[in-house]
Amino acid sequence: MTYLWSGMLITGIIFGILNGNMEAVTEAVLSYSKEAVALCISMAGITGMWTGMMKIAEESGLVKHLSEKLRPFLKFLFPEIPQDSKASEYISFNFLANFFGLSWASTSSGLLAMKELDQLNRKECLQKGTTKKRGVKIASPAMCTFIILNVSSLQLLPMNMLAYRTRYGSPDPAGIVVPAIMATAVSTGAAVLISRFFKKF
Repeated sequence: MTYLWSGMLITGIIFGILNGNMEAVTEAVLSYSKEAVALCISMAGITGMWTGMMKIAEESGLVKHLSEKLRPFLKFLFPEIPQDSKASEYISFNFLANFFGLSWASTSSGLLAMKELDQLNRKECLQKGTTKKRGVKIASPAMCTFIILNVSSLQLLPMNMLAYRTRYGSPDPAGIVVPAIMATAVSTGAAVLISRFFKKF
């Protein structure tokens, strides 16, 4: 991503210089830098509120209760994860945050889930006597499944997108909800099928 965005910026600047539009490029950099800061401030309030709501749900035991409801689904997707592992709870929290469109709030739980999955992977490698050649770390099937499900991200309420559309004056910010549900349902279904297919290999 670093190379991608850097390449796009450099290409835009070079193109502006070659076409004699350097003044427009400079003006765009200054105006959109200001817009980026304003957007981050407005999004910080929304993200802070929903992250707080998720934290309250976690402390009240609601997340744990919902994770137990999700256990059969998680067992189907991650049969190699022990029931007493913290990974299941973190994965559930991550799925719930993504389900409500809080991708920013799901980051911490996603990192913790991957950390737990990595520890399980290390234990499995030690038990099997698997060695990692040349320092290359091999992801477990559970880690790969979690990544593609996290990327596909089934959403009921795309809160971040609603906030963006409201911020930029959309006449119908909620008009994205139904298409988002349909699109993410298809992407998540495809992710599950792909995960189950490649797990055989």
